[in-house]
Amino acid sequence: MRDPETAVVDRSWQVLLDGRPMRTRARYEVEDPTTGAQLAEVPDCSPEEVDRIVRAAGDAQRSWALLPPRERAGKVREFAALLRGNAVELATLDAVDAGFPLPVMTADVEAAATVLEIMADHALGIGGATYPLSRNLHYSVQQPYGVVARIVPFNHPLFFAASKAAAPLVAGNAVVVKAADQTPLSALRMAEIAAEVFGPDLCAVVTGRGAVTGQAVVRHPLIRRIGFIGAPETGRLVQRQAAESGVKHVSLELGGKNALIVMPDADLVRAADSAVFGMNFTATAGQSCGSTSRLLLHESIAEEVLGRVVEQVRAIRVGHPLADGTEMGPLIDRRQYEKALSAIGRATAAGARVLVGGGRPDGVGADGWYVEPTVLGELAADNPAAVEEIFGPVLSVLTFRDEDDAVEITNRSEYGLTAGVWTSDVNRAHRMAARLQAGYVWVNGSSRHFWGLPFGGVKASGVGREESIDELLSYTETKAVTVLLD
Repeated sequence: MRDPETAVVDRSWQVLLDGRPMRTRARYEVEDPTTGAQLAEVPDCSPEEVDRIVRAAGDAQRSWALLPPRERAGKVREFAALLRGNAVELATLDAVDAGFPLPVMTADVEAAATVLEIMADHALGIGGATYPLSRNLHYSVQQPYGVVARIVPFNHPLFFAASKAAAPLVAGNAVVVKAADQTPLSALRMAEIAAEVFGPDLCAVVTGRGAVTGQAVVRHPLIRRIGFIGAPETGRLVQRQAAESGVKHVSLELGGKNALIVMPDADLVRAADSAVFGMNFTATAGQSCGSTSRLLLHESIAEEVLGRVVEQVRAIRVGHPLADGTEMGPLIDRRQYEKALSAIGRATAAGARVLVGGGRPDGVGADGWYVEPTVLGELAADNPAAVEEIFGPVLSVLTFRDEDDAVEITNRSEYGLTAGVWTSDVNRAHRMAARLQAGYVWVNGSSRHFWGLPFGGVKASGVGREESIDELLSYTETKAVTVLLD
């Protein structure tokens, strides 16, 4: 097991202002999810301190916006290269801070660099258009907002902090990233790396509790564009606070209770593999808004598929995120730990049966927030575990009679982020993809993102699209110009 102390303990964690550590009045503890003990202390930024950082970002943005898009894109590519060069450190920080296996966090650094490069590829897409409306010249241009905010969650700390800065930067904005309360360490280190490329303040990071620091970011008068990823109730709060403090463009990527549907004509072996993969057990301990946490099996093949799923889930190795062979680490904190165990208890009280897991794993000791990867079967469609987002390592399995029944059960959810369909019938595949109320649908797959394809949800899962040119353009405003020639 690698010693994390050199990456975490033996340094002071600070936010940056004007390229130098900023002395903040308060700090708060970040805990180690493998023990529940203190891991580090980080700045707990006050509204006044947030204001200073945002205004400095505004000063840096003015010269950045004057650069041609391709020149900005070149700097973003340099940033991606530096992240790759620091991948071991960044991945170790995330593994220690969030409790996710080190190989997964290493892959996250590469994914962040890839998204930065894809946004750089889209730089020329920022161009406007001409309109043949009269003998005069009519055209439009896309201009940056100024300073924008990205509020990111704990489940992919470095990936979200870096990749979600990409579109704002390429579009000509300064960006202030509000790191997740629980996992701020890699974002703070990222800000230091970003300053090497962009200079001070253009890509800033603030840390602190959401109720104070996050609210100060949302309400700041210079910030008119906000991108939030997180819990649905927090997203609605961000919308409300933004509306109370100004006219702001807010995009939201929120929760999901995502269905993976297996039809009787599917490749059942691959579908079972996909069901386990789609739950993100071995990526984020199921703590992912895109996890396909509802497995819908046609009643004629349910037993066969479920047997394969249970066998795979039982074999997942739970342990310390830096230990060789660990496939799943702990949950992020006591709150998520208790939420997952409570959800399992309420599900069984309502008639569900635990097929594998259901409690604390053997061999991890008494400390930390470890929950076994769990599969629940024999669920009624209205069982709490079939309806509510658990955001933990709990897969809920339901059966259905036919295609209409599967679609009806899927669309009954208030959420609509992702969905998947396994079938060998191409007509059925397209027909069901069209009927499912979800923003991102896989046919014969699950969980995998294809960078460049718009990602986002419908209904309670959010508004707006990310990971694509749609995201880039959403960080610009359209200005129309008429030049009178006669």
